[in-house]
Amino acid sequence: MSSFNEIDKIRKFNRYYANILGRIDQEIYNQSFPLTEARVITEIQSKSGCTATEVRETLGIDRGYMSRMVQRFEEENIVVKKQSSNDKRQYLLYLTDYGKEIYNGLVEHANREVGRMIEDIPEPLLSKLLTSMATIQDILSKDHSSHSEVTIRSFQPGDVGFVAHLHGRLYDETYKFGRMFEYYVMKGLTEFMNNTNGGDLWVAEVNGQIVGSIAITKSSDTMAQLRWFILDEHYQGMGIGKKLMETAIKFCKEQHYQHIFLWTVNILAAARYLYQKYNFKLTEEKPNEDWTETLLMEERWDLDLDEEQTS
Repeated sequence: MSSFNEIDKIRKFNRYYANILGRIDQEIYNQSFPLTEARVITEIQSKSGCTATEVRETLGIDRGYMSRMVQRFEEENIVVKKQSSNDKRQYLLYLTDYGKEIYNGLVEHANREVGRMIEDIPEPLLSKLLTSMATIQDILSKDHSSHSEVTIRSFQPGDVGFVAHLHGRLYDETYKFGRMFEYYVMKGLTEFMNNTNGGDLWVAEVNGQIVGSIAITKSSDTMAQLRWFILDEHYQGMGIGKKLMETAIKFCKEQHYQHIFLWTVNILAAARYLYQKYNFKLTEEKPNEDWTETLLMEERWDLDLDEEQTS
């Protein structure tokens, strides 16, 4: 438990550093592009071919503001959108040649202004400053992973009920799914418990607390279904979703399945990104009006393991 004195020192540093950052931002980005827009342009350049949703989630930008910004960038020939080959409903963002000129100008101006800010700092102190910055970044970026023990294990008695609880709570709090979705999850888990042949369910624990799950169920001798993939949003960014996905795919290969499929919904951006990362392909869509007050699109994603092993 941190002492009051330690917390007070961190808050005091935070107030001072926030003032420094505000001055830097004002001096560097006091141009035709405000700070947020400059950050979006930089993010699109660094992750060429990303979606607006990925940029918005990375930078913490309001959905409506992001939409208006991208629309203006298109109109001013800064950004161009291209349809994704994996998902025809998604559009990827790229800087145009003019957009790249703007980005290069932002970088040059930022470098020049930061250079002016540090030009009077003696070399020994500048070296100490940079080292301190790197130390802060290193410690805080590893805050979760370095102090948390992550475990992926097969389910035990009592786990399945908690997996149903996790689905019901998270989907209601985050997406306003109703009772029918929780019934659907519990019904499927009950059927799985009655016959686990050819499948397994794994839970992810952080310091002994269940924070996620994934399962494989047998559809046929050659085909498996990936189900109940969920991760508490408070534990994203720790690589847990990646570990769960790799555990499930490894199990399928050991069971000599040739194909894996799953069903999800179109609003689960983080999960869909992970499915794409592991080469699942969107193959089918159908409307769903049972779980929320708004229309959802259910999506089927497929992975051919034979192609995985030969690629």
